[in-house]
Amino acid sequence: MELGLRGKKALVTGASKGIGRACAEALAEEGCDVVLVSRTAADLETARAAITAKHNVAVRVFSLDLSDSGNVDRLAAECPDTEILINNAGAIPGGNIDSIDEARWREAWDLKVFGYINMTRRFYALMRERKQGVIINIIGAAGQNPDFDYIAGSSGNASLMAFTRAMGGTSPRDGIRVVGINPGPVLTERLITLTRQRAQQRFDDPERWPELMQGHAFGRAAKPEEIAWMAAFLASDKSGYTTGTIVTIDGGGSSRRSSL
Repeated sequence: MELGLRGKKALVTGASKGIGRACAEALAEEGCDVVLVSRTAADLETARAAITAKHNVAVRVFSLDLSDSGNVDRLAAECPDTEILINNAGAIPGGNIDSIDEARWREAWDLKVFGYINMTRRFYALMRERKQGVIINIIGAAGQNPDFDYIAGSSGNASLMAFTRAMGGTSPRDGIRVVGINPGPVLTERLITLTRQRAQQRFDDPERWPELMQGHAFGRAAKPEEIAWMAAFLASDKSGYTTGTIVTIDGGGSSRRSSL
């Protein structure tokens, strides 16, 4: 499907790997010029080389820690013409209320929760001047299915879900759409590392990690591109009446929850 995104200016955070990189690649395939943001310069250069080798688009990279609001300001100054913003940076650690102390909790929220909020604040203001723009927050299904053993992530994601709905409910008056995506398990390097650790604990063999995927829908986790192409669609005018809502992509996991 031609999404009509050719020539658009997109910015993706957490773009060097996983879902973020897949989003950047999907947008580049549709003809968007893309800005990739991540904390790791080497991974950004690898992503830039891969995208420019396949697509005739401009690719810029910024190695920045977005938990520092000063870096958010710098990015907004460097990329004021951004038309599509995908907030994706940040991985909140697992653990319950006893294992996640205040310092770890605050550090995780500074990047993901406050990072998304600060990025939205700065880029929304720029988009409002042009009366046009789309902001997509990649959040996480734990926000709607809270897990005691992922307490910081569940709480942070729930906050970002409320933030996305509140912003997107009134953003049409400024010509802007704000939407979210809640991925379930996605086959990223992070998930593979965690699953290898569980396989070591359960089977005494980390190479048996694919066996632990069999409990997921369709016997696998989602592919990063399955999240990315939804983001590209939501960014396009094909989804031009969609705002203030969150799309869940978790293989039906949220719908399988029992009330009993």
